[in-house]
Amino acid sequence: MPVQKPISSVNAFVVRFANVNGSGSASANELFARSILRHGVPVSPRNIFPSNIQGLPTWYEVRVTEEGHLGARGGVDLMVAMNPETWDKDLASIEPGGYLFYDSTKPMPSSKFRAGVTVVGVPLTAITNSTYTDPRQRQLFKNIIYLGALCALLDMDPKLIEQLIGEQYKGKEKLLSSNVHALHLGRDWALQNLKCPIGLRVKKTDKVGDRIFIEGNSAAALGAVYGGATVCAWYPITPSSSLADAFASHCRKLRHDPETGKAKYAIVQGEDELASIGIVIGASWNGARAFTATSGPGISLMTEFIGLSYFAEVPAVIMNVQRAGPSTGMPTRTQQCDIIACAYASHGDTKHVMLFPEDPAEAFEFAAQAFDLADRLQTTIFVMLDLDIGMNHRLSRPLKWDDARQYDRGKVMTAEMLDEGLDFGRYLDVDGDGIPYRTYPGTHPTKGSFFTRGTSRDRYARYSEEGSVYADNMQRLVRKFETAQDMVPRPLQANAGKPTKYGVIYFGSTAPAMDEAIGLLEARGHQLDRLRIRAFPFHSSVASFIADHDFVYVVEQNRDAQLRSLIVNENGIDPVRLVPILHYDGTPITARFIAGAIGDHQDQLKLTPLRKVVS
Repeated sequence: MPVQKPISSVNAFVVRFANVNGSGSASANELFARSILRHGVPVSPRNIFPSNIQGLPTWYEVRVTEEGHLGARGGVDLMVAMNPETWDKDLASIEPGGYLFYDSTKPMPSSKFRAGVTVVGVPLTAITNSTYTDPRQRQLFKNIIYLGALCALLDMDPKLIEQLIGEQYKGKEKLLSSNVHALHLGRDWALQNLKCPIGLRVKKTDKVGDRIFIEGNSAAALGAVYGGATVCAWYPITPSSSLADAFASHCRKLRHDPETGKAKYAIVQGEDELASIGIVIGASWNGARAFTATSGPGISLMTEFIGLSYFAEVPAVIMNVQRAGPSTGMPTRTQQCDIIACAYASHGDTKHVMLFPEDPAEAFEFAAQAFDLADRLQTTIFVMLDLDIGMNHRLSRPLKWDDARQYDRGKVMTAEMLDEGLDFGRYLDVDGDGIPYRTYPGTHPTKGSFFTRGTSRDRYARYSEEGSVYADNMQRLVRKFETAQDMVPRPLQANAGKPTKYGVIYFGSTAPAMDEAIGLLEARGHQLDRLRIRAFPFHSSVASFIADHDFVYVVEQNRDAQLRSLIVNENGIDPVRLVPILHYDGTPITARFIAGAIGDHQDQLKLTPLRKVVS
């Protein structure tokens, strides 16, 4: 058999770190990713960590991508194998011609290696033990030592890493100097004992531009601040807890009165998720802009109060950072599996607005917009993030805000309007858009009051179980939902370079991988028009897009094709026209997976006569 040639690539490869949870490797691995950014090369990192205690496997993957592909690629070019427990699995994931970096302090039998993989051994434990005596120092500095070795192997500029260490430990000279020393221990050993660089190299460029490096949860939390939120009620749950933490951090900087120093916000940890959404609804009823951050299990618990928000028409915003379900599922793995649960949350006939951001920039924008929508529509708005967006750093266009922008509080009747004699019915539709006027508590001493209830009532909020009154109210809620179609972000369409009868629909965190997959599909001779859905209810352009194509692929990260089901249910589409492309093992979807699944189906269509579709 021919000898496998080692991979040779500049600024385009994937490095994966296999570590043990609790070993202190996370900061060193993130330092590696940030140092490549300092070289001007875009990166797309992903943290794959366990939901349980210290000692379990954890992985941190860094995609080095001068072309700027921010989705997961699939496959590993350089494996930094620091966990013996996952050795075999890690070795198997390396691409042919790839590299294996490991701690060679103890000899490994040849049977533990793989043909076609270049082995790079560095005696990390020996170097560490000969330098440090404290057990914790040995553990922590081993991570910096392997970072130093990688610096030499990948031809990175050590001064840029030193600069980052200096920023991290500014004012802590002892920590700064000790980390720089550990960095050079690894780098010097590699330069003296190994052939450097290997086939993978980092070369300085200027491809990062003005983009920022930020987590989606932090961006969404900042969007909540800019969107006017003053109340956050939450209960800790992975992977949304960091969103509430980030909101608190942003508020400490931005929501304190400059003269008195008093906080102009409230952050409440409820006793559970149900209490949290109850606090949000109470605060919103009183005129505040309020939200909660949660994940799938929290949504399950909140459905009773979500139904109250829908039926009593009280604004609320829920940031749902989705994870793998059902039940406890995989708390630290990503999915898009709460689509149906949120669209129809609560018993009875309900429909809720959902926003689908693709990246941190849209997470910021949609989070801010959600509060305007909640006030205008007087209902719950879901911002549908997921773990891949929320908990991973992503290169993103700068977050922008128009300081002249005014909050849209919707139809609020003032004391002056009441004194003018305007007819106030809390559930009275005066202009046909399904949205009634409301008043804030205390608006007027004698006028504009009403009783908020979750039971059936008439247009003036008076209790009634008369069938025609109930049906009238329910039909008005449908009109309001239809009105929302033109308020939410519209889908974005991009047509193929050549006319095609095939299309693809996708949303949320699938977008970076989908954008890259288009190029892979075109290389196979397949042309696809594409439509990225950004909100529910669906704009009329979704049905039009499907009608214009013989077949449309629907790419999503769940088992049951939930977005496809929602499209079929809401638009009366023949399900055969919509081909599901499903990825649901908890890892982020990759361009390779999408291109492979769609490409294989397209290849079969060339061989099999098309089923005649009647539109």
